[in-house]
Amino acid sequence: MASATPISLPRGARAALLAPSALTRIVAAADTDAERRWMLRLPRPVRRSFVEDVIDAGGDALDQERWMLLQPDDVRASYVEDVLLRHDEPDAQAVWLLRQARPVRESYVAEVIDPALPPR
Repeated sequence: MASATPISLPRGARAALLAPSALTRIVAAADTDAERRWMLRLPRPVRRSFVEDVIDAGGDALDQERWMLLQPDDVRASYVEDVLLRHDEPDAQAVWLLRQARPVRESYVAEVIDPALPPR
């Protein structure tokens, strides 16, 4: 399970995530980190939602996990293919969970990530 430790972002990361897609694609092409490259290649509205829902919310790993689980199929599928499955030993549980139907993912968020919060 993810920790509640804030995500460490390099200086200027927030501004980079909110930059126009033409700029972020150039930066992504030069980046060697698969997860950053994936994020920078996402459409600007998706990157903006990450900034608002994760970074501005406190930026911990639980915020990031919640955000990912509630993303549309194409965003989650691209993360699985472009990031998780490229590891020498992919996280099978993360791959499985990200491939589940929305009700399953919403249930996981409600019961595991946000158990103390009232139902949405």
